[in-house]
Amino acid sequence: MNIKEYIELHKARFLDELFGLIRIPSVSAKTEHKQDMVRAAEYWKQLLIDAGADKAEVMPTAGNPVVYGEKIISENLPTVLVYGHYDVMPAEPFELWNTQPFEPVIKDDIIWARGADDDKGQAFMHAKAFEYMVKTNNLPCNVKFMIEGEEEVGSSSLEAYCSEHKEMLKSDIILVSDTGMIAQDIPSITSGLRGLSYMQVEVTGPKRDLHSGIFGGAVANPANVLAKMIGDLIDQNGHITIEGFYDDVQELSQAERQLMAKAPFNLENYKKALDIEQEQGEAGYSTTERTGIRPTLDVNGMWSGYTGEGTKTVLPSKAYAKISMRLVPNQDPEKIAALFDAHFKKYAPKSVRVTTEYLHGGNAYVSPTDSIAYLAADKAYTQTFGKKPIPVRSGGSIPIISTFERVLGAKTILMGFGLESDAIHSPNENFPLFNFFKGIETIPYFYKYFAEMKK
Repeated sequence: MNIKEYIELHKARFLDELFGLIRIPSVSAKTEHKQDMVRAAEYWKQLLIDAGADKAEVMPTAGNPVVYGEKIISENLPTVLVYGHYDVMPAEPFELWNTQPFEPVIKDDIIWARGADDDKGQAFMHAKAFEYMVKTNNLPCNVKFMIEGEEEVGSSSLEAYCSEHKEMLKSDIILVSDTGMIAQDIPSITSGLRGLSYMQVEVTGPKRDLHSGIFGGAVANPANVLAKMIGDLIDQNGHITIEGFYDDVQELSQAERQLMAKAPFNLENYKKALDIEQEQGEAGYSTTERTGIRPTLDVNGMWSGYTGEGTKTVLPSKAYAKISMRLVPNQDPEKIAALFDAHFKKYAPKSVRVTTEYLHGGNAYVSPTDSIAYLAADKAYTQTFGKKPIPVRSGGSIPIISTFERVLGAKTILMGFGLESDAIHSPNENFPLFNFFKGIETIPYFYKYFAEMKK
């Protein structure tokens, strides 16, 4: 039985099992969902056992547990380590969802739910591809699974877990589906990821909230100060003003930029899809370059004072912001955090006190396009899509990927099947059925070609 026939025979069951996983609100950012993290891990353990793993277990860490599973055929065969995560982003704001975020529905041949794509849907594809290979006796190499529960909050426990279990996790390649492709008819392989440095800022003015009429204009308003300080972090050319920020940035050659420009991109369609009149970013770079090969700085959230219903004329005592900086190769996230801290404190007026906190981060990652793993993935996509995939640099970050190379000594291949329109991290996250089933269809071919090339 070939993979297409297997999918057709079991597609209803596949969706039912995926929906059971999605219904678990495994939001790692919120302590109230701690037990849901355990439930999701146990669910994954059973998925792997049912798919044919020789063993699977839920292993404790300092944070949320990691699910480990394996099927070892022979020590003489190559080993693929599949990485994924079962945690998801918070679903708020709930009022912007057209469906219940943790009650998946299929509409217009699309799965709508939190985690439908990132990363429950994409990681689940690997469990089903593995199931097919085991049940039909087509598994050409050893397989290990490592499914964690802290990716959306920085994978803070995973480095220690990898260090402690280095021998158990030994592999020839790490296989990940937590990225995207250009379009349903334009397959692509993610050849690079940006790094991340994530900060939280606190600005304090008076020791308590004040009456904005009596004190306004005489006492610094931390919200006003913070807004101006953040605005000053980027100049009129889209250039980040933090001293030393660009010192380690790796500039791509003109030839490399020209190669990137060959990837299909329609700016008008891009603006229309986002309902924006004009794009914005660093001068001298295209939209795809701004999101793939250049560092950026963005406010992820700001809060201060009174935000409830009605009015309350208050001059707040404190103002806060969460700020993420996406980094490119050679930029160190902790160094960038230190530069941010120094800059923010240097330019803060004496009328306020400023503190910053480095919450988490990770290095950028580049996957060589001439490796055996890349060539195997290239052949796999070509087999199922009927055309060669295009290498792309993703603007997103998976901070743990660079850690894998440093700690486990293995490269990673990023075979993503999501789309930009999947709205990951946003209300109405979704995953087209076409992409879901195409992923299950494509993954076994990667194993086939990788095992052949490694002989």
